[in-house]
Amino acid sequence: MASIELGEALKSLKAERVKLDAAIAALEGIYGTGSSLPVANGNSGKRTMSAAARLKIAKAQKLRWAKFRTQKKGKK
Repeated sequence: MASIELGEALKSLKAERVKLDAAIAALEGIYGTGSSLPVANGNSGKRTMSAAARLKIAKAQKLRWAKFRTQKKGKK
């Protein structure tokens, strides 16, 4: 009796998987497989940063590490 119930559950799960695979394929067809999904405001969700902004952040991070290293030297 239990094996019949398990068999029915397995059959039901496989049918659900077929439905999910179809839904996933449909969504991939709409949005493409490699793109990010759009967010509520219509933007793609991908952020870009200018070269100047990257340079500014890199300089600030180098200063943070330099400060950390000098403080570490002072504690020895």
